[in-house]
Amino acid sequence: MSADQRFQSLGLQLPPPPKPIGVYKPFLQMGNQVLVSGHGTFKPDGTLLFGRIGEDINMEEGKQAAELVGLAILSTLMDNLGSLDRVERVVKVLGMVNCISSFEKHPYVINGCSELFAKVWGEEKGIGVRSAVGMGSLPDNIPVEIEAAFLLKA
Repeated sequence: MSADQRFQSLGLQLPPPPKPIGVYKPFLQMGNQVLVSGHGTFKPDGTLLFGRIGEDINMEEGKQAAELVGLAILSTLMDNLGSLDRVERVVKVLGMVNCISSFEKHPYVINGCSELFAKVWGEEKGIGVRSAVGMGSLPDNIPVEIEAAFLLKA
């Protein structure tokens, strides 16, 4: 099954591709590599989910928020590439978690995005290297921000 077919089989809805709210490019292609800027927690209607993990939302809701970020990243890829099938593999994911200082389960939260990518591209190509870190705050008090790098098919 192709990546596009796998995504369709999940029954998930992509939000509109997020527009930059600063001076940056959300998507940059260099040869067969793609970098995607940090994306926030966009819901299918294009609005943002807000809250701090351990204060406003719990760990499970944080993991769901990370999946929302993954969907926003997929939306940006679709908007710029036309198809998820053009992606050879996920190279790197950097997940930032807006949480209280005593929260220690950052990797669990970012799994929401990583598990989505593994479902779309398969475990071999959908899982790359990754960092998951806690932050004292994120823009507009979003719970999760994620940036990613991808390798395109030749």
